[in-house]
Amino acid sequence: MKWGERRLPPQVERISLLVEKGELAPPAALAGLRQVDEPLLTASATGAHSPLAEALAQLDALVGLEEVKQLVYEIKAFIEIQQRRRQEGLATEPLTLHMVFRGNPGTGKTTVARILGTLFKELGVLSKGHLVEVERADLVGEYIGHTAQKTREQIKRSLGGILFVDEAYSLARGGDKDFGKESIDCLVKAMEDHRGDLVLILAGYREEMDYFLQTNPGLRSRFPIKIDFPDYSLNELLEIAQVFLAQRDYYLSPGAREELLRQLQVTHNFRHSGNARLVRNIIERAIRRQAVRLAGQSSLSRDQLMAIERVDLEGGAAA
Repeated sequence: MKWGERRLPPQVERISLLVEKGELAPPAALAGLRQVDEPLLTASATGAHSPLAEALAQLDALVGLEEVKQLVYEIKAFIEIQQRRRQEGLATEPLTLHMVFRGNPGTGKTTVARILGTLFKELGVLSKGHLVEVERADLVGEYIGHTAQKTREQIKRSLGGILFVDEAYSLARGGDKDFGKESIDCLVKAMEDHRGDLVLILAGYREEMDYFLQTNPGLRSRFPIKIDFPDYSLNELLEIAQVFLAQRDYYLSPGAREELLRQLQVTHNFRHSGNARLVRNIIERAIRRQAVRLAGQSSLSRDQLMAIERVDLEGGAAA
């Protein structure tokens, strides 16, 4: 059946309606449509969902992060060409895909890592492609020998996928006598022992990660891929909010949009502003407050159920 011969998916129709009403900007609508439509079109053409195509569609649909996306596509192309060279009996470069993600919280590091897991599985680099996200407390123990045990347990969970260590610089914060050094040693050993079926990603603030790697030259040489995740601009944060709402059948009234922009402007220049994480928290709170505002009304229109008003957002950034 051709696309034009059947009704559009409900979520596509809802996004189109919001655009017609002027409640959703075209860039946000495009991002939302990509998340809904591209996998569906791929499935329609092939008769089955393609995890690789879906992962790339998810990557493309992310707001901003253009340089990150470009680098991911470069990594994908590198893997594919090395595989084709191997098939032709040509010399190949080693697939050392351990990475460092540098950026503030809420800039998409975990999301991109999850997408990479799917890409690597579909490209035959990893057997499972799952993501295991850990931090210092998951790796470092409280007594001698405990750290190695905890770290090996997380490595075992991650085999076939990606081990994502958030705030990785904290493993070295106590110096040579800290148990974090033991965890680092275990991770380095695992990179060698499981080089064919484990990718390690170290993530954290840019300055802290740079210092961490400078103090450990041996570790730095094992991570050839370094990806910087910039903070989102105000327009990108608004776009993220609009996509988030459109996916859940909500939209911002003009007054609500002004209030959200005001809140984002207040926090935007803070180092720990939260980026997309802050936007999600504000919107989720607004949705709950809208529910409380509407709960006592016996008759509600479809538009009332969808509209987020200024009052629903007041105090959101501070909550």
